[in-house]
Formats: sequence, structure tokens, C-alpha cells
Amino acid sequence: MQKITPFLWFDDQAVEAAKFYTSLFPNSRIKTTLNYAWSDTLTTVDFQLAGLDITAMNAGPEFSFTPSTSFFVVCPTTDEVDRLYASLSEGGATLMPLQAYPFSERFAWVNDRYGLSWQLYYAEAELSITPFLMYVREQDGKAEEAINFYTSVFPDSAIEAVNYYGPGMDRPEDNVVHARFRLYGQPFMAMDGGTQHEFTFTEAFSLYVDCQTQEEVDELWEKLTDGGDEQAQACGWLKDRYGVSWQIVPRILMELLQDEDPVKAGRVGEAMLQMKKIEIDELKRAYAEPQPQA
Repeated sequence: MQKITPFLWFDDQAVEAAKFYTSLFPNSRIKTTLNYAWSDTLTTVDFQLAGLDITAMNAGPEFSFTPSTSFFVVCPTTDEVDRLYASLSEGGATLMPLQAYPFSERFAWVNDRYGLSWQLYYAEAELSITPFLMYVREQDGKAEEAINFYTSVFPDSAIEAVNYYGPGMDRPEDNVVHARFRLYGQPFMAMDGGTQHEFTFTEAFSLYVDCQTQEEVDELWEKLTDGGDEQAQACGWLKDRYGVSWQIVPRILMELLQDEDPVKAGRVGEAMLQMKKIEIDELKRAYAEPQPQA
């Protein structure tokens, strides 16, 4: 089972977006759509794109996507690049135009109609989709440091390749132009993107870690919050020292929130809202009996 799931925050278009994305890629489907008995507005949809599990959520307009987080799509033909570009750019914006580049004879970088960012890259390889992190502004130049940190935190992790800008380019030679690494065996990519951008990481794109035990939650929470933003720690969400958002969530939380009894599920939801790090014992107590009034 996929341990880290890209998690997309939408205002109210999560289901619409998931249907749109799954219509574009092979080996894609909507898995589940959940409306929670204890909430009038919260909806999540789990879906698969080219075999990659993704979750989208309707949660209001508070956060927006930025190009600091994108999906890197390897396309096996130039026609596939063109097809995806035509669909994903419609109603969106082009960040790098569709054309030949030194690193690929066919490439484009676009924001789709929902603001989500995609890199479309031709290579003689199977179609794949990989989460991509771009470190900009005050985080520019820290991509390699971040990769080293993440691979030290998660099991079954490794750095596969790090390519630098090098001499003769208008960037520091030790900045990362492209890197590949794995966390829990899953592929990720990263780069340094410069200091000039107005955007950076936001909670609209987070990485959801499926945890089995409280010990696993505790360990990951302690490591990822070290040097992170304490103001951004709530309900199992955190921002690490580089501004990337993570959700460290025990599986039992989602099981209890989806309970058919809205009263029990509601108590669990209320308990969750009072937490920073998720505590399984507290969730179980909330599920079992009403909390005392303050």
C-alpha cells in the first residue's frame, strides 16, 4: 500500500477535478468519494492517476496551489505531451511553453484550470506521474539539504540522482537543477527554483503519511516538526523546516471519522480539532463516550 499520498486542497471542486484528471490518464480511476456524517461541507475523494494514489478535499478557499509543488509527468511519446498539454492548459496558464528544450525535445509546464501545476516531459519510458518539489525564495539553494533530511527521516529511502546547475549558468553552481529520490520506496523529484518568485509552498498541496501506530506518528512528528513552523501544526498537519506541508495520520483516525454513527464520528472530529499531533488513545476515548463540558 502507498505510504505517502499527495493530498490536494480545493475550495469546492475536488470531485470535479478528480473526474477531470482521471479522464486524461490511463490506469486511472475514482476509488471512493466520502461525505462525512459529522460535517456539512467536508468531502474527500480518493483517486488514482497512472497508478499513483491521490486524495483531494473540499475544504474552502483558504489555500491555493502554487508551482512550488507540481506533478512531473513522463510521457512516452511527443503526441502524448501535446494531448495532455491541450487538456491541462485549457482554462489555465502556461509557465514554460510547449517546445523543445536542451533536456527534452518536447516539454511544457502548465497550471491547469484549478491552479494545480504540471510538468509534461517526453522520454522513451513508461508513462508515470511523480510529485515534484521546487524550493524558492528563502528556501532556494536548500533542495539538496531537504532531500538529505527527508531520506534520513523515512525508511526505505534513497537519493537516486542529483544534478547541479554547474559553471556558465546564471545560478550558483551547487544549486540543484534536478534531483530524484525515494521515500518509503516511492519516487519524488526536487529542484532549486530561484529567489525571484512571489509564490512558495502552501498547504494546498501536502503529503499525507499513513501511519499504523502511535509510535510511528510520534517519531515522524518529532523529526518533521524539528525547526518547522509551530503555528502551522494542527489536526495532524505540520510544516517542516523547508515549508513543505505534511499530514502525519494514524489510520484509525479515518476509520473513526467515517463511522456510520454521526454522533460518535462527530466526537472524534471535535477531539481531532483540539490536537496538534494526533493521539490515538484520545481519539478512542472520544469515540467511546461524550467529552465532559468545560
